[in-house]
Amino acid sequence: MKGLDLTQGPIVRTLIAFTLPTLGSNVLQSLNASVNAIWVGHFLGEAPLTAATNANMVLFLLMAAVFGVAMATGIMVGQSVGARDLTQAKRVVGSSAVFMVILSVATALFGALTAEPILRLMSTPADAMPYAVSYLRIVFIATPAMFFYIYAAMVLRGGGDARTPFIFMFVSVGLDIALNPLLIFGPGPLPALGIRGAGLAMLISQTTTLLAMLVLLYRRKHFLTIHRGEWHFLRMDPAILKVLVLRGLPMGLQMLIVSSSMLTVLGLINAYGTDTAAAFGAAVQVWTYVQMPVFAVGAAVTAMAAQNIGAGRWERVSQATWAGVGINFAMTGLLVAIVWIFNRHALALFLPEGSAALPIAEHANVIALWSFLLFGVTIVLISTVRATGAVMGPLLVIFGSLWLARIPFAYGLAPRWGEDAIWWSFPVGSIAGVVLGGLYYRFGGWRKVQLMRSVGAQ
Repeated sequence: MKGLDLTQGPIVRTLIAFTLPTLGSNVLQSLNASVNAIWVGHFLGEAPLTAATNANMVLFLLMAAVFGVAMATGIMVGQSVGARDLTQAKRVVGSSAVFMVILSVATALFGALTAEPILRLMSTPADAMPYAVSYLRIVFIATPAMFFYIYAAMVLRGGGDARTPFIFMFVSVGLDIALNPLLIFGPGPLPALGIRGAGLAMLISQTTTLLAMLVLLYRRKHFLTIHRGEWHFLRMDPAILKVLVLRGLPMGLQMLIVSSSMLTVLGLINAYGTDTAAAFGAAVQVWTYVQMPVFAVGAAVTAMAAQNIGAGRWERVSQATWAGVGINFAMTGLLVAIVWIFNRHALALFLPEGSAALPIAEHANVIALWSFLLFGVTIVLISTVRATGAVMGPLLVIFGSLWLARIPFAYGLAPRWGEDAIWWSFPVGSIAGVVLGGLYYRFGGWRKVQLMRSVGAQ
């Protein structure tokens, strides 16, 4: 466990060291998605790109639940490691690993058999349907490796290791990018598989990377791996399973609340025409990268808080929270300043020069961009709260800021303010999030949550 202890040492330096690999993993994932979209969109056409987009929406919905279960596992591992209870940590890892294998394999089988009906329910365009079905079936086959990698990364971060997931994310993305053109176009003796090649590249890269990471962890005798003589840990403990479901699903639901709110805003924006929709699309691309430090800092705060909660060091939990707020202001603030200074140049990466959407997107950035600093504060606060195992408070904070503040503001004032109501709804939602998150952090009962006590000792 040497070098993975987040209950000791300088808080700011440790948080930054943990944040950077997580941030790198997020950037790599986004770049990989962008590169894959370029290959499919530019070289295969609009129908295959539409197919990939619809299939990836299905995948995102599935990943929300898996992400929540994996995060709940990481928090339990973090608290066990902080308490120096290695037996408890292995109980959590073994039980959750079996559950994750069953969940991912069942998802793969179900998806491979029902891919076409699912896409029809989504009203996938007829010309894109054949591409979407073949691509989604391969994606479903890849889900066991994909889901288990997400799970393994969360477990490692809960144990204090953000570097290993980053290294293997780098390997996975590099392999995926290299395989895409080979399998899509089939140079030389390779068959040209089209969009199926993009799905197969994902399957190969995810599976290869997962196996390589597991081999490395076992060769290094990582303290969370389960070896001969410890097979009794590989069973689904009812107490642990209950925590995974009751705590994990609300965490996954937060992702669905965020994505559904953006789809609702998009529906309002589409009413203003193609230029405004294109401006919003370009702005969102920029905002995605601006928000990456926020989520990386949040993951680091959760890991550090979970270990210190397990160790009973509540003073370090509070210090980690405010250190995370400061790091968020520094990192996100730097990106916000850069985009403000080079506003037009940043948006021109996604919009052609002379586009009517460009000045609209610039105006949107001027109004909304600074609000991601406040959004970052909310994420740090609820990341600390979540480290105890409290999930309903963060869920209600996210719901309140989006569905009780941002969405009503945008729709209520759109008839009077027009497009500006949409852009101003982002600062309004962020302010609401800070207020709600701050109130719950200060007065909520999250410190009394005893996550590992409900699991018990065996």
